[in-house]
Amino acid sequence: MRKIVVQMSLSLDGFFEGPGGDIGWHQVDEELHQHFNDVIAPMGGFLSGRVSHELMAAYWPTADQDPTASGPEREFARIWRDMPKIVYSRTLDHADWNATVVREVDVEQVRQLTAEPGGDLALGGADLAATFARHDLIDEYRIYVHPVLLGRGRRLFPDAETPAGLRLVESRVFGNGVVLLRHERVR
Repeated sequence: MRKIVVQMSLSLDGFFEGPGGDIGWHQVDEELHQHFNDVIAPMGGFLSGRVSHELMAAYWPTADQDPTASGPEREFARIWRDMPKIVYSRTLDHADWNATVVREVDVEQVRQLTAEPGGDLALGGADLAATFARHDLIDEYRIYVHPVLLGRGRRLFPDAETPAGLRLVESRVFGNGVVLLRHERVR
């Protein structure tokens, strides 16, 4: 069975974006970006909300043509373009770059996706992740804690109605001070 994996960057105080949607505090250097590529390349697809998809589609389709792009950035542009994507949106009629638009999160449809052959599925977007969490559809959390305190912004984890048991399966400190905390759901 394929797993649904949330992979997000957070500030030490739990924000995934600062005020006004700011993510300029992310400390993604070549080592961390290469790690992202190594983890994402074997995956079977991206699951994202409209906002996340539009942010990615605004930059990554042609990022490898930028002469100032790093090697890992050029590599990720190719990974992102080629990877199948499901975009959850009530407003989009069409999404480019190997994407299919789905109107609602249907639990049975998601479970069927995980039963298909192929790599794990990368879940992106805080609102979509909250919806998947409410339906107990997330198998793994890969949280990259950046050494910064924002004080305000948007938190990744909304209030939950019931606790969710997790087991730490990996931790890693990168040279830039970012810490990976990888947890699996205890089922």
